[in-house]
Amino acid sequence: MDPRRVLMFRVVARTGSLSAAARELGTTQSAVSQQLRQLEREAGGPLLLRTARGTQLTEAGASLLGHADVMHGALHLAGEELGALAQRHSGVVRLASFPSGVATLVPPAVRSLRADHPGVGVSLVETEPPEAWASVLAGETDVALVFGYDGPPDDDGSLSWAPLGVEPIHLVIPPGTAPTELDTPWLAEQDWVAGCARCRQHLVACCHGAGFEPRLLHESDDYVAVQNLVAHGFGVTVLPQLALSAFRHPDVEVRRSTLFGERHVGMVHRRGAEAVPVIRALMERLQVCARGLLGASAAGS
Repeated sequence: MDPRRVLMFRVVARTGSLSAAARELGTTQSAVSQQLRQLEREAGGPLLLRTARGTQLTEAGASLLGHADVMHGALHLAGEELGALAQRHSGVVRLASFPSGVATLVPPAVRSLRADHPGVGVSLVETEPPEAWASVLAGETDVALVFGYDGPPDDDGSLSWAPLGVEPIHLVIPPGTAPTELDTPWLAEQDWVAGCARCRQHLVACCHGAGFEPRLLHESDDYVAVQNLVAHGFGVTVLPQLALSAFRHPDVEVRRSTLFGERHVGMVHRRGAEAVPVIRALMERLQVCARGLLGASAAGS
């Protein structure tokens, strides 16, 4: 198969239509359609189904898209590495991070990188770990800050994992409302403030493990809003250390509780990305910042 057609197919699949792909590629829809038909002949069958709402991948198309993403990512890394070799530390590093990482780890790391290498830029997108992981796989991001509960995220070997550290998860309660020694019966009686259905899975699993069903009455993924709700007596919640480092409400009480475990924070990237000077430079600064915020458990300590 012609690799240029494979990369063109990737644009069609990612944009969702021939017309959108043509606009992104700066060509005509008929030219894209012609190249796609040729690629399908080379592939031995249809890759996309045309629908009223755009395009839909066939099973063969979904398989080819994974390979196309690998090609796209490899070419991007090659371009960054060659550019960096020509000008050493210059270029743009594409970074994705979960919200509390954006608020704590990213700003000092990027500031340090820019101070040492003014020619380096960093583009940042805030997103949760599953989407950040997928963006690296798709070649849309160079490095992603992600986390896993009570261990690194599940890894299928498609990306490289660089640990940054381990952070405890704290119980956040209105001041003066809890006994000195927190116990399960007290927790079972409380109203809870929690995140969206996906984000609160760990909390719910921990409560189930302790033998009770949490009474989830209020929902927010914003750790500032969550602490304000707790401060005003709406209930209790749990937050990781980085979220509390980013913002600590003066009218809440924070208690350490082994019931809710810990988060393992790290970076994921494509194999070989660490050889690109600008990417390696950002990763090194994230490691330094993690040592300051996550303590001795951070990588490189």
